[in-house]
Amino acid sequence: MESISLWHCSGVMRAQVALIVAFSSSALLVYLSLWSGHDLWLEIIITLIKLSIPPAPRPFTPTRHTQTIASYNISAFDMGISQEEWDRLQKVLDWPSPDHEITELGLSTSPVHTTFSTVGFNDTYKVGDKISVTITARDHNKNLKTCGGDFFQAKVFNKKLKASVYGKVFDHRNGTHTVDLLLPWEGQAQVSIRLMHSSEVVQFFKKYWETSFPRNHYYGYFEGPGPKGVRISEKVKCNLKWIYDGSWSKGNCCCEYKDEKTETVWQCERPKQLSCDYWVYHERGPFQSPLTPLEKQLIASKLTNVGIPGDTRIINVLSSSASIGNAERCRSGLTTPVPAGFYFQDVWKSFVCNTRRFSFTQMADCLANKIIYMMGDSTTRQWFEFFERSVPGLKRLNLHTNSKNGPLMALEMTKNIIIHWRPHGLPLQFRKMPAVDLHYISNEIDQIAGGRHTVVVFTIFAHLVVHPLTFYVRKVAKIRQAVVLLLKRAPETTVIIKSGNTGLTKNEYGNDWYRMQLNTVMSEMFSDIKGVVYMDVWQMTSCHYSREDIHPVRVIVVSELDMLLSHVCPS
Repeated sequence: MESISLWHCSGVMRAQVALIVAFSSSALLVYLSLWSGHDLWLEIIITLIKLSIPPAPRPFTPTRHTQTIASYNISAFDMGISQEEWDRLQKVLDWPSPDHEITELGLSTSPVHTTFSTVGFNDTYKVGDKISVTITARDHNKNLKTCGGDFFQAKVFNKKLKASVYGKVFDHRNGTHTVDLLLPWEGQAQVSIRLMHSSEVVQFFKKYWETSFPRNHYYGYFEGPGPKGVRISEKVKCNLKWIYDGSWSKGNCCCEYKDEKTETVWQCERPKQLSCDYWVYHERGPFQSPLTPLEKQLIASKLTNVGIPGDTRIINVLSSSASIGNAERCRSGLTTPVPAGFYFQDVWKSFVCNTRRFSFTQMADCLANKIIYMMGDSTTRQWFEFFERSVPGLKRLNLHTNSKNGPLMALEMTKNIIIHWRPHGLPLQFRKMPAVDLHYISNEIDQIAGGRHTVVVFTIFAHLVVHPLTFYVRKVAKIRQAVVLLLKRAPETTVIIKSGNTGLTKNEYGNDWYRMQLNTVMSEMFSDIKGVVYMDVWQMTSCHYSREDIHPVRVIVVSELDMLLSHVCPS
């Protein structure tokens, strides 16, 4: 057979080969079996298969210039942003703290004695009206709090109508808070206020976020030839090298792996028998609590995520001629108001833009001739799995990877739909998986050609809450740089950022206050980037009646994907 250039192939064939090569060598093997009867494909795939295999992680040897990276004084330069941007981030992240040191539980905010009341309650309201609620915080001794910093969540709801709407809490920093709540549906409603965490708890959240205490540990598996040629395996501790200085992470104790583009340094304890070249697997490890006995009392379950007593009178809402909703076409650059929408009969009605409801067939039509790259954590994998179950004809390929760890890939050949999902890079709290399968989001985006048939979706929140905020800022800065370059070379690419959402855990390792702060960083750092959709699902998960979970229930996922597809196919 004569040698035939890849560019003699059809555009669809070129795109599929290039995308599959960029994503996974296993996918090539699948396509090889699918197209084994086609000589052209056979030659192309065999030629490219070597190029698709990622190189093994290479140990990083510290120099005298890099050995001081574990510093407690992280600068804006270290984070890859300007001092002006860091000052702005600190301003929007500012959160008040108690004005004195808390030495006993009784001085902290009490969910039993803290109350809320409706200002100027009326017998009836109309759809579109607002009510104002005042929260008055008291400690366990029934004394009024004189400082701010308590973390509350507020909503209006109706269980029978499966309706709810989120309310933003304004902190007056004197022990009182105000919430303006919209009444968007006809019928009855009630107000619910929860104390998520007291200001005293938030104070130690802040303290531990930027200390050298590693709240999360990881493991690395090294496998290679041992004595007499027998293959051996060694399991060691690993962690991010940023500001941590554990007893085993000093001197020449460790293997260090630096990603040249993101400059992220991952550190593993040096194996006893194998060299650093034999790092094969990554695995999540245990958590380690830094809390004092008093801090453990302050974060006890009976004081966390607790509804506070207050005005539970029924609100009667009458119909109105005023329009509720947003008829604007879904596009990039739209801001997220408060509220961003509301649930009614378990369907999210967005105030951001005119979101459509998609049947399974309409999902397939919207995704036709699209290549969708999903990157991040298990919440975007949840989207992948929903598409896999729902889109007619979409089938997952066997890439010989773990079904939860990925990477994953699904195809629908008739409509030419290709959907990828892969986890973001280290740090990641996943089960044991090959280290080479952990790719940084910014590096993945750098490998995407983009274009009007390309949709890039990513999220990176849940696994970063146990690491310093400064590291997260650096991570987002690298991703932003990659997105800007992608949109320069292919401005028609659809780029969607999925925000973090509320979760079940409310402890020192993962909690909604940490997640909310990361959401603020991501939205702020991408606020000036044209062509990017910031899909804020925070309100959707925090006001729904279902039990909060990092993996939301199906009705929430359906509304999330309706919003996603409304941006992919707005007309």
